[in-house]
Amino acid sequence: MDEPTTAAPPAETAETVSTAGPASAYYELTKPGIAGYVMITAGVSAFVAARGDLDLGVAVHTMIGTGLATAGALAMNQVAERDIDARMKRTRSRPIPSGRIAPDRARRFAWTLLVGGALYLTLTVGWLPMAVAAASAAAYHWVYMPLKSRSYFATLAGGVPGALPTLIGWTAATGTVDLGGLTLFAIAYLWQLPHVLGLAWMLREDYRLVGFKLIPPHDEAGRIIALHMVLATSALVPVSLVPTVLGYTGVVYFWGAFAASLAFLAVAAGAARNLSDGSARKVFLASLLYHPVLLGLMLVNTV
Repeated sequence: MDEPTTAAPPAETAETVSTAGPASAYYELTKPGIAGYVMITAGVSAFVAARGDLDLGVAVHTMIGTGLATAGALAMNQVAERDIDARMKRTRSRPIPSGRIAPDRARRFAWTLLVGGALYLTLTVGWLPMAVAAASAAAYHWVYMPLKSRSYFATLAGGVPGALPTLIGWTAATGTVDLGGLTLFAIAYLWQLPHVLGLAWMLREDYRLVGFKLIPPHDEAGRIIALHMVLATSALVPVSLVPTVLGYTGVVYFWGAFAASLAFLAVAAGAARNLSDGSARKVFLASLLYHPVLLGLMLVNTV
């Protein structure tokens, strides 16, 4: 959905325009770093669901389909928010606001990836993983994006589509949604809250400029954000251990996840005492380390 905002003046935008060619611009439109990590998350989830005995074809097809659908959804987000991106310092150089890709071409490219990814998942691993991928894209575009300019609830709701790739992988391997899959979903959801909140606090001036309410209004000291960071990381301590309780992972994962979750909680608690750009950045950086560590432990100690 296009927001009724005014683009940045050409002079301001031109300062950050990349000189990369069209192919590079289309690649950038997919946010390959995020799409790649989502692919890995779905693949690891499928591996855990299969208790380490995952067919290589299922793994490859799951990751390819998830990557295509995710890249399409991320590109569609940039189409919808191109006017807002043109106003924020950190996004002015993206392919559409910088003028490297026309919005109509970007929209067709995004739909091709999104629909292609959904069809690929359906034909290779089944309709349920496709339905989860579609639900993730729908929740992102029709719930999270409209809410960003209306309510802080957008931050809490946005974790849902972000965590659904775990269920894409899980359903690809098992054909069903069960307690194990919901556990990996819960871990991914809880992890994302401090991750997104830390970033939102650091970028609060940019977000305020365009009317995004990703941090609570009238919370200048960040007390609500700090509380939510601590609550989420506190919940991760027991929830991260459930895969072992359910018999999907072993003791190496259990104690590794326990140590990582306590360390993450300690960083969040430290930030909560005096939330600043520096302490929020520490939470954000800790989040970038935490979830990959858990995925790595799952890979080496799925039983």
